[in-house]
Amino acid sequence: MPQSNDSNPVVQPAQADSLELKADTTDTLPHRTHFYERGLVGKAYRYLRDANKMPPDQGKDFGIIPGPHYSSTTGLGLGILGTLTYSTHRLDPTTPRSNASVFTDMTTGGFFLIGMRGAHYTKRGKTRTDYKINVSTFKTKYWGIGFEENKQDANETEYTRNRLYGLVRFMWQPARHLYVGPMVQYRWFQAKKRDTEMLHLWHGQAAIVHALTAGISVTYDSRDFMLNATRGCFFQLDQTASPKALATEGFGFGTTETTFSTYKKVWKGGVLAWELHGLFNYGYVPWCMMAETGTTDRLRGYYEGHYRDQSLIETQLELRQHLRGRNGLAAWIAFGHPFRRFDEMRWQHILPNGGVGYRWEFKNRINIRLDAGITRDGDCGIVFNINEAF
Repeated sequence: MPQSNDSNPVVQPAQADSLELKADTTDTLPHRTHFYERGLVGKAYRYLRDANKMPPDQGKDFGIIPGPHYSSTTGLGLGILGTLTYSTHRLDPTTPRSNASVFTDMTTGGFFLIGMRGAHYTKRGKTRTDYKINVSTFKTKYWGIGFEENKQDANETEYTRNRLYGLVRFMWQPARHLYVGPMVQYRWFQAKKRDTEMLHLWHGQAAIVHALTAGISVTYDSRDFMLNATRGCFFQLDQTASPKALATEGFGFGTTETTFSTYKKVWKGGVLAWELHGLFNYGYVPWCMMAETGTTDRLRGYYEGHYRDQSLIETQLELRQHLRGRNGLAAWIAFGHPFRRFDEMRWQHILPNGGVGYRWEFKNRINIRLDAGITRDGDCGIVFNINEAF
C-alpha cells in the first residue's frame, strides 16, 4: 500500500465535497454593513478614511473637506478647505513637492472669504513661486491706532471691511536651500458704515485705501516638508516699498518683514517648533496696512486687528505630539508687542498668548487643525484651518 506524505496529506473525495460545501455556504452569507458605510454617508466616510493613503507613485494628491468652526472674531461659520500637492518632475527625488490650497469661509458674523495660496517648484527646485490671493468682506471692529487707544474698551466701534489682497514672489536658487528674487503685492481696503461719532479713531485717514508694493525677497528653507516640518529651519526677509505714486494720495511707506523658524524632533512623535516674526513699517502708513495682531497663524485667539500699530514683534513656541493613527495634539505659548517706535516699547504692553490644539491628518502629512487660544484679557478664540500655523 502506498504511503501518504504527512506534509502533503491526501484529501478523500468525501472530505473534498465537505470542504466545497463549507466554502459555498460561507460565500453565501450576507455581508453586514454599518449605517456609516451606506449611501452618501458611506462615500464620505470612506473618503475621509482613505484620504491620507496616496499611492507612492502618484504624482498628484488632492483632497477637500468642509469644517465648522467658531472664533470670537467671526462667530460661528463653515469653511471649505481644499489642498493639492504635486511634483513637477515626480521621477526626480530632488524636486520639492509643490502645493496649493483653496479655501472659502462664511460665518454668522457676516464674514465671507474666498482665496488660494501655494508654492510652485520647477525641476530640482531651481525656481520657486509663492502666491496668495483672497477677497473678503467682514463686519468687524476697530479700536484705533496704538496700544493706549487699543486697550480702551470704550473705543470699540463697528464697520464693514472689504478687502482684496494679492502677493507673488518669484525666486531663483543660487545655492542649496537659498532663494532670492523680486516680489509684488497689492492691497485694497474699504471701510463702510463707519460710526460718525468715532471717526477720530481713524485720525483723518480715508475710508478707501490701496497700495501697490514692490521689493525683494530672500528665503532660506531647509525644512523637510514646508506644510508640516519636523526638522530644518526657515528664514525669510522681505524688503518692500509702497511709493506715493502707486498708493492712495498722501500715503508712502516702506516695510521690512522678517520671519525665522526652526523645527526639531525631541522624542518619538514629538516636534518642537519655534518662530520669531517682525513687521516694521516706516513712513506714512494707512490704518489698514499697519501691523495687526490676531491672525489664524500668530497670537491665535486675539480678535483680528484689536491691537495695531506701526510695527510688531511676535514669537511663539509650539510642541506638536503625534498620538495614534491620524491624531495629534499641539500646545503653544506666544508673546507679541505692537509699537510705534523702539523707544516706546514697554514690558506692560506685551500681549501674552497660549493654547492647545487638535490635529487630524487629512492627507499624507497635511493636517487639519483646531486651535483654542487664550488672550491677555482671558478671552478664548477658536481657529479651524489647514496646515500647521508655521
